[in-house]
Amino acid sequence: MFDAFLVVLSVFGVIGLGYVARLARYVTDRMGDGLSEYVNDIAIPFLIFQTLSSAKIPEAQPWGYWASYFAGVAIVWSVAMWIAGRFFHYGHLPRVVAGFAAGQANTVLVGIPLILKAFGKAGEVPLFLLIAIHLPITMTAATVLAEGGQVRPMAIVSRLARHPILIALALGALARLVQLPVAEMGPLRSVLDMVAASAAPCALLSMGIAMRRYGLQAGIALPAIVTTLKIVVHPLIVYLLAAKLFAIDPVWAGVATLFAACPCGINAYLFAHKYKEAADFAATAIALSTAASVVTVTLWIWYLAPAR
Repeated sequence: MFDAFLVVLSVFGVIGLGYVARLARYVTDRMGDGLSEYVNDIAIPFLIFQTLSSAKIPEAQPWGYWASYFAGVAIVWSVAMWIAGRFFHYGHLPRVVAGFAAGQANTVLVGIPLILKAFGKAGEVPLFLLIAIHLPITMTAATVLAEGGQVRPMAIVSRLARHPILIALALGALARLVQLPVAEMGPLRSVLDMVAASAAPCALLSMGIAMRRYGLQAGIALPAIVTTLKIVVHPLIVYLLAAKLFAIDPVWAGVATLFAACPCGINAYLFAHKYKEAADFAATAIALSTAASVVTVTLWIWYLAPAR
């Protein structure tokens, strides 16, 4: 539990830095806005391209693995959107933000160190295989839902074609198709790595500034429900499907379960900020789920440890 606490503490440390800097008026809300725009339009696309262009994907696809994880995503995402609309009267875009927060996990900051510590080398392939497509799929789904709820089909295509996230997806897939030697590109690879590495700290700083701006204006009822969906319901669904229904390798099932048990990802806030909808809700949900996941992730690691 102490190792999990240290990982979460580092995440909160950067968020807290942004919060305190804004509280002390050392920075302004404009800095948070600028950081969010940078992360959305430059850093995250670079990170997606870096991941897709270099990910090692096996020839035989583990369909049970994919089905277990993304069925869980679809269920909690749909439930969160329904609850946000039915009981909290959220509009279309805020409902998408609620679903995105429930379905998209903080894997880079929390998932990678915890999963590798729990499963060691045996967990590397399933972990990075899932990371390679997790963000692209969830970001694409959120974008399509957001754009599709407001505009005509041709306008949707036009907007998606100009979206930096989807452009990065296309370029990353193309780089894999033509076997572009990204790792051997010298200075260009260094630029790619540095910009991609800046995504997480910049995003967390931005969220800290936003949390000072918004506080708990969104209340805690819906963020608490989304937190429960993300760190309790999602991993339980994935575990039952992966370990019981599909009966896949215990390590792969364990990796998928811990992956699902990670708190709401920072991209939910970045997405909300980009569309200027429900950023206060997203910031609160991320903070609550990250704090609560110290306990839930540790319990999952304890339960799954015999499967290693």
